[in-house]
Amino acid sequence: MPDLFTFDNSYARDLADFCVRWPPAAASRPTLRFLNRELARELGADPAALASEDGVAALVGNRVPQGAEPVAQAYAGHQFGGFSPQLGDGRALLLGEVIDRAGRRRDIAFKGSGRTPFSRGGDGKCALGPALREALIGEAMHALGIPTTRAVAVVATGDPVRRERALPGAVLTRVAASHVRVGTFEFLAQHFGEVAVRRLADYVIARHGGPRESSGQPYRDLLQAVAERQAELVARWLGVGFIHGVMNTDNMTISGETIDYGPCAFLEAYDPAAVFSSIDHQGRYAYGRQAAIAQWNLARFAETLLPLLDAEQERAVAIATDIIAAFPDRHAAAWLDVFRAKLGIDERGDAADDRRLIEDFLALLQAGKNDFTLAFRALYELATGSTPDLIAGEARFTAWLARWQARQPQRPPGLLAAMRTANPLYIARNHQVEAALDAAVDGNDFAPFERLREVVRAPFDARPAAAAYATPAPAAFSDSYRTFCGT
Repeated sequence: MPDLFTFDNSYARDLADFCVRWPPAAASRPTLRFLNRELARELGADPAALASEDGVAALVGNRVPQGAEPVAQAYAGHQFGGFSPQLGDGRALLLGEVIDRAGRRRDIAFKGSGRTPFSRGGDGKCALGPALREALIGEAMHALGIPTTRAVAVVATGDPVRRERALPGAVLTRVAASHVRVGTFEFLAQHFGEVAVRRLADYVIARHGGPRESSGQPYRDLLQAVAERQAELVARWLGVGFIHGVMNTDNMTISGETIDYGPCAFLEAYDPAAVFSSIDHQGRYAYGRQAAIAQWNLARFAETLLPLLDAEQERAVAIATDIIAAFPDRHAAAWLDVFRAKLGIDERGDAADDRRLIEDFLALLQAGKNDFTLAFRALYELATGSTPDLIAGEARFTAWLARWQARQPQRPPGLLAAMRTANPLYIARNHQVEAALDAAVDGNDFAPFERLREVVRAPFDARPAAAAYATPAPAAFSDSYRTFCGT
């Protein structure tokens, strides 16, 4: 009989020399703090078994479940533009892989499971607050339709984690399409060369599939596919006002999923220069720079693939350059699709005119310091016949609203449905997230966390009882708000 999950561990089996087998550290008093029952069922697991004493022991690392093969994965990375040749899973372990009910291969990994050979002097631990943040934001992003890693569980360890002060420790169990990163390719290119990069590339192509139409050049197609995934992913981030906060190459997945919710945040007042991360002093990863950084990261990925693209270096560079140079246009097209949906306009208009219409609306939001989420939601309400005070009640929007109405005089049900799912009412607002985490960590009160989680899991459905969750933070909070990596 399988134990909790039915594992089939291709990474540990096929790429054993790219990782290190390593056991998780034991926890003294494990307590289940979060269990994603829906996701557990998706993975073919029994939520009741995971919530049992034996299941919690497996989810915290006190017992290795049958079929699991814990490994610490090696990777490098450009962090804030500077190259670190060896990073790796310093506080994480890939427990194994499962084939879910939909036939998809997915990683199950620990975060906060203790020191590994890649810990670089760190303690390998994770505090409860950052683990809960990752669980919460991952669920919010999933509900918004954005590709993301997700947490299946958070287990408090009963052991303190020493940061600026002693904090309760936790292990997060994370699910991903895979944990292969741009930094994984950088590590192999730096230390082992072409043969190792080819092995990893072949593994990724087999695991994540190729493009719809093959060019007969599999490694070119791989680079093209990853570029397309990232162009669309960042466009979707921008559509909900999400700021990742630490877009290092070790935090960019080949699968196109959002990963590592450390110093992330959501915009309230629209500002393309918005930065919340306490360590992003130069604004490298500001809201409006995320597409440019994705292109920069993809260039680093392309460099690792050069020997595979063509035996002649000049031709290889030309192939890579063409794909990377096309990224801005690819992203711009994805961005236009996202924001057309937010405005409830179809694809029949002139792209340049539609872009001006969108950008003019954003400029109005920036000038008035309007809330990004509520402003776009107000457009949806106007399109459905309501007259919200926001936007409709402000004279400075009058001329723009006339242009918007003229652009799409009639909105059929399908277009309105798409507009609704492009414009959430509820996001994981920063002040609500912090309040929920403070209650859990400092007060051992998880009710605010659970209430917020339930709200963000249904971001498009207005509920009177949830009105407070749509309210922006006081300006004094937002003006001084800073996020941290949580390590």
